[in-house]
Amino acid sequence: MAMPQNSTGENGFCFAQTLDFPRPSPRPGDAGRTFDALDGREACGTPLSNGTASSSAPSPSDSCAEPLCSATPRGDDTQFGEGIKYISSEGEELACGWGGFTPGCLQLFNTSKGVLFFLCVASFLQGMTVNGFINTVITSIERRFDLRSYQSGLIASSYDIAACVCLTFVSYFGGNGHKPRWLGWGVLVMGLGSLLFALPHFTTGQYEARSGTEVGVCGGNQSLPCAQAASSLSSYRFVFMLGQFLHGMGATPLYTLGVTYLDENVKTNYSPVYIAVFYTAAILGPAAGYLVGGMFLNIYTEIGREVDITPENTLWVGAWWIGFLGAGAAALLIAIPILGYPQRLPGSQRYIVMRVSEAHQLKDGSHKKASDPDFGKTVKDLPRSVLLLLKNPTFIFLCLAGATEATLIAGMSTFGPKFLESQFSLSASEAATFFGYLVVPAGGGGTFLGGFLVNKFKLRCSGIIKLCLFCTVFSLLAIFVFFIHCPNMPMAGVTQMYEGSALPGGHLNLTAACNADCGCLQETYSPVCGSDDIMYYSPCHAGCKKVSENLRNGKKVYHECSCVEKTLLPGPGDAEAGKCTSSCAKRPLLLFFMFLVILFTFLSSIPALTATLRCVSDRQRSFALGIQWIVVRTLGGIPGPIAFGSMIDQSCLLWQDQCGEQGSCYVYQNSAMSRYTLIAGLVYKVLGTTFFIIACLLYKPPAPESAPGSSGASENGNGDLQEHKPSLPAEEDV
Repeated sequence: MAMPQNSTGENGFCFAQTLDFPRPSPRPGDAGRTFDALDGREACGTPLSNGTASSSAPSPSDSCAEPLCSATPRGDDTQFGEGIKYISSEGEELACGWGGFTPGCLQLFNTSKGVLFFLCVASFLQGMTVNGFINTVITSIERRFDLRSYQSGLIASSYDIAACVCLTFVSYFGGNGHKPRWLGWGVLVMGLGSLLFALPHFTTGQYEARSGTEVGVCGGNQSLPCAQAASSLSSYRFVFMLGQFLHGMGATPLYTLGVTYLDENVKTNYSPVYIAVFYTAAILGPAAGYLVGGMFLNIYTEIGREVDITPENTLWVGAWWIGFLGAGAAALLIAIPILGYPQRLPGSQRYIVMRVSEAHQLKDGSHKKASDPDFGKTVKDLPRSVLLLLKNPTFIFLCLAGATEATLIAGMSTFGPKFLESQFSLSASEAATFFGYLVVPAGGGGTFLGGFLVNKFKLRCSGIIKLCLFCTVFSLLAIFVFFIHCPNMPMAGVTQMYEGSALPGGHLNLTAACNADCGCLQETYSPVCGSDDIMYYSPCHAGCKKVSENLRNGKKVYHECSCVEKTLLPGPGDAEAGKCTSSCAKRPLLLFFMFLVILFTFLSSIPALTATLRCVSDRQRSFALGIQWIVVRTLGGIPGPIAFGSMIDQSCLLWQDQCGEQGSCYVYQNSAMSRYTLIAGLVYKVLGTTFFIIACLLYKPPAPESAPGSSGASENGNGDLQEHKPSLPAEEDV
């Protein structure tokens, strides 16, 4: 029997030409597919489970049969009664609402586009918080709570640790359960994690920054009390880790159940585009987090308090906590509509029926077990589900390739702003904003473009893996840009001696004849830039005796600095608060190739995810994504920030000294930082390339005639998923 076809345009974007088929006339055998109406009323216009309708009146599910960017106007005057219910042929309620509260106005959002919108908002908030705000404020948190880079790396990795703990449970039981409820509660937990992350600001005392005018000028009061040890504040890292743990728990359903919920409710060939939009929102979230977080860092952490230091001062701590409060409140609100969605959308059954399998074929035929409708509904099927995935070599090597990419993404997203801050001598807020400008077009554009290419060229699973391989090889070539670096700005006593000669490696010498009588303390780090374009540890170490304020930019200007030589006239020179501006000629080249690395790394993300969904059976998709995320986070997301943090610590030249305790790093050696980044990038990119090659070689697609559910008809009628073009069903009069 010919399969009923959709009467309007298919669900998705208008990137590919869609085919309109006439609606088949009702058959006697279709009587069992009608819907029950509430209170005995006629369910006029209610969609059938196979996509047909009892009348031509539009219904909420009609948008499941339209492109997102359809130019054809639709009538929007459909009236919905209060308490309307959509019931599938299996007795499953498909109305949008909470319990018995299902008003008709809510059914306007009971579509794949409505789900996509709310999931995009949730993924945007998750990306903005976890990958944006946290990475932006990491330097400020280190400074405020006396943390080292490996400790901040542990904070970043706590997110992935939580995800690994929850993924098996959530993906297995949530994949066979009510996905929107799992998603809604997850977003709710994520919002609570954001509020908890901001809590330390309100439970600690006020931040006291020792400015140069208080203790930094030569001959001034150099006393610095050590009543409070630095380690007391560093214990707050456990609160940050708990907040990140809640972030990880909440986001676990989002990128496993959210992806499969979208995939189940749209056509197969439009699924990559929907998923690409979803992930693009997740990429734009961090970009917004970098930009907005950088803006908040220009506000002093103790709002309303007057201070005599500027954001350029390394003792400055911005209002890092504001973003977490706003994101937490927004996540609590967006969880409400997500909790109201049904287990599957009205009209989505047609896509499940018409789906053609591309699952990897195992030699022993055990992959057919997953086609059993009862498979995966009980705990006893869990070991067999894991075994089926472990016997799928394509899936395994796609997971390993994803882990290598995740290591670089996690490491660079956490410490990317710090890399730019050191290379280009920027403040923390400037570096975060700069990094945001890179991530917006490169990360967001690459993610969306990857899904678009899969849809545009109608790529099958093997072609998708080859696209991933091409992107990985190209980014591997671009990563050689880290051979170059910007030189450190000269700093007296740190990178060079006061008289200009080279300083023996690893030895600090902050005392010279010009500041010997000043009694400077190493605990007071407040760098200044001398008129000789050399940085000094503090105004005291520059031998400055007077201070004034530059009315043009509000920065402190120090005069009569005995260690600073005037360029033209003999005598002591001047110094300005803050780092010296870097005039690195290699900056445009470094930024351009960093853009390419980010672009092609994210360009392969959606194709790799699509290949993962297609190389496993339909009933294992949620669980497969869960297992993949466990591998990716265990081998990539968790060790990535920790490894990068330890690596960056190795390139530190100047450590903070607080009452004999080693704190955060003040100055990094740019050449060492670039060298370590290059080594890590090459190792992981070569591994990723190798894994994609093996996955492509080992993939064994099913024979076209053995594809289940094909019935001789392609889902889109254009040969997207089958080798030969099937014949279209004969037209019938309505």
